[in-house]
Amino acid sequence: MADVPTLDVVPRPRVVDLPGLPPPVGLYSHAVAVPVGAQLVTIAGQLAVDAEGEPIDGDFADQFHAVVGALDAVLQAMGTDLAAVCKFTTYLIDPDDIAPFYEERAKVWPRWWPDGRAPANTLLVVQRLVRPELRIEIEAIAVVPPLREDTNHA
Repeated sequence: MADVPTLDVVPRPRVVDLPGLPPPVGLYSHAVAVPVGAQLVTIAGQLAVDAEGEPIDGDFADQFHAVVGALDAVLQAMGTDLAAVCKFTTYLIDPDDIAPFYEERAKVWPRWWPDGRAPANTLLVVQRLVRPELRIEIEAIAVVPPLREDTNHA
């Protein structure tokens, strides 16, 4: 990983202020710009599963934190972190989990977005996820350091 730039030199997405729009209804932004020349990566929906792919025990908060941890682990492996995310798509299976989702997100988002200018996010409530015991899935689009052409890794 010696070829991977340090986090302070990796281009970061930038929130775009758009006059005339109402403020976002939550911790997200209406639009996020990607720096010129930046490389985008799409990250598949991450789930609250253990190292063997089995659903973790716990409540919604436990699942949320496991999913966020999994997303950050993917990005760390690519030489960056969650602050590189331009857009999230969040899937919940129960509308009663919307309030807990907002609460848990408000607790951890300041770690990556201390100014409150979080990435764009679309929140959907769906009938179910791949396993019935899973309550949340989050996918992302992020800016990452350039990938080497000679490998599948950062």
